[in-house]
Amino acid sequence: MDIAVRAWLLAQLGPTTDTADLDARYTRLTSARAVANEVLAERRAKLLADPLRMTVDRVVTIDQSNNLAGLERQITALVDLVAPDELVDGEESTDLVTAPLLRARRGR
Repeated sequence: MDIAVRAWLLAQLGPTTDTADLDARYTRLTSARAVANEVLAERRAKLLADPLRMTVDRVVTIDQSNNLAGLERQITALVDLVAPDELVDGEESTDLVTAPLLRARRGR
C-alpha cells in the first residue's frame, strides 16, 4: 500500500485506525474502497450487536442510534468517492502532471 492510499484510508476511517490492520486488509482485498467498506461494515455490525439505547432511570441515557446513522451515511457516501488506487471512468491510467513555478516579471 502506498502513502496516498494509506492517507485516504485514514481520512475515511479516522487517524486512530491501526495501519498494520489496514495493510493486512489491503493485501487481502487489493482495493482501498473494499478495505474502507469492510472496516465500516464491521463497525456497523459491532454497534448493532449491542443495544442502541440504554437508560438508567434518573442517572444516564446512552443512545447510539445517531452513531449508527452516521456510519450508514458514510458507507453510502463511499460509493461516490474515488480512491487513489482506482481509475476514474474513461481514464486509461493515472497521470502525474507537473508544472514549474516561475516568478512573475514586474514591468516598469
